[in-house]
Amino acid sequence: MKKLSWFNRVVFGVTVFISLITLMGYLLPFLAPKLFPFLSVVTLVLPSLLIINVLLFFYWALQFKRQVIVPFLVLMVGLTSFSRFYKFTEKEEEKDIEDFVLMSYNVRLFNLFEWIPDQAVPEKIKDFIEVQDPDVLCLQEFSKNAKLNFPQYKYRYITTHGKKIKTGQAIYSKFQIIDKGEINLPNSNNNVIFVDILKGKDTIRIYSMHLQSVNISPDIHEKIDEAKSKKILNRLSKAFREQQLQSELMQAHRMDAKYPMIVCGDLNNSAFSYVYRNIKGELKDAFVEAGSGFGATYHFPYYPARIDYIFVDKRMEVKSFKTHSNFINSDHYPITTSLKIRRSE
Repeated sequence: MKKLSWFNRVVFGVTVFISLITLMGYLLPFLAPKLFPFLSVVTLVLPSLLIINVLLFFYWALQFKRQVIVPFLVLMVGLTSFSRFYKFTEKEEEKDIEDFVLMSYNVRLFNLFEWIPDQAVPEKIKDFIEVQDPDVLCLQEFSKNAKLNFPQYKYRYITTHGKKIKTGQAIYSKFQIIDKGEINLPNSNNNVIFVDILKGKDTIRIYSMHLQSVNISPDIHEKIDEAKSKKILNRLSKAFREQQLQSELMQAHRMDAKYPMIVCGDLNNSAFSYVYRNIKGELKDAFVEAGSGFGATYHFPYYPARIDYIFVDKRMEVKSFKTHSNFINSDHYPITTSLKIRRSE
């Protein structure tokens, strides 16, 4: 430290601080949010902390300073976590006759309240789905008020709640639905629905979920004062506690599932959270398996927020994954994956 300039001493102090916060972020997915609700907020910004650690690594490395060991060790500890944040290579295998495609999309009520100043949004979403033509379509924040019909799907399961504005979820399928149901989440307008589909000789359980929203405004120009910051932190803490309960109810329900499983939808939390770890369990993250780039699924300016996921059974091969980030007709982007059930030899 004696050989460091005053500026480098300040930077080293920042390096140590960022490293400690990052290490804490690595630990938080293993701790229930109800124990440390305020600290759980760190999981939302962990991608940014990883980027800062990379920048600090190069800062010290270019000066050949031994302080480089601090961000280097932090990055090495979280090396397995990095693929949840960014994928350098994309996997896309040749389509096989046994493959099937699943799409998950939070449609934000088909723009019912015209958040996007375009009355054609519902039809654009319908046209997009027709072009992509997934075999299974899972829609969160579904609304019957849009009066959209998807005739290409012979089978469907739709649940909506409310009086004037009926909202909920929908699963459309080209394969026969032989069972279906809903998991009601306590004290929440959110829910989880599931169907068992029959694809050839295989039965597959598919969950579509929409967990508690954290209600953060994406408007970066919004003025944030001390009172506003405290209110946001309290809101986040409450949402994380509710998400924990919801994820545990979901985990308990799927324990009885006997078939290969797919879990998709809007978790409203990052890939570094307790909720992600709890919901994913032994399943595979389709983005990690075959995606590329940041995989951001929520339209949040200047920040790659990935909060929508498709988790698949280990008995399935993820052949491709795509985030349709150029299709902006909701606050979320559609995500699709091509899957194939592995046959035991």
